[in-house]
Amino acid sequence: MDLKDHIREISDFPKPGILFYDISTLLAHADAWQVTMGRMAKAARAYQPDVIAGIESRGFLVAAPLALKLGCGFIMVRKRGKLPGGTVKHTYQLEYGEDTVEIQDNAIEPGQRVIVVDDLLATGGTFGASVELLRKVGAEVCAAACIIELGFLKGRDKIDVPVHALMTYDQ
Repeated sequence: MDLKDHIREISDFPKPGILFYDISTLLAHADAWQVTMGRMAKAARAYQPDVIAGIESRGFLVAAPLALKLGCGFIMVRKRGKLPGGTVKHTYQLEYGEDTVEIQDNAIEPGQRVIVVDDLLATGGTFGASVELLRKVGAEVCAAACIIELGFLKGRDKIDVPVHALMTYDQ
């Protein structure tokens, strides 16, 4: 099955000049979604993860069912101020300014094997920051995975673990 057939392209979203690759059409197609999760699980299984870390917010849609399929835990990597209780933060530089990602302070035990997951890899900033955050709490980050990679943005160059993308767009 060619999963690209189930990705809707929306011009000028969220602003003029941007071509948005929408996964909601993939999620709505039961067979395509099953194939997507099967392919993600096949790539992830080789790393024997203990935990799947999903990046806010569409990454949750991919990471939670992947964790369930693999029989491992799921944690959320969120923007600052979105998680209850104590958190561990990592601030990273954007092109103009900075941003912060967090996990709950008891979400990961040192030495646990973690795969970081999002729906899409673009510039790699949030993926890279998530890897650093998880390492800060002692995780062994063994891979990153996504449904779509925008190869022309070279985001994988900012991630120092193996990256698995089910499909790549080069323009």
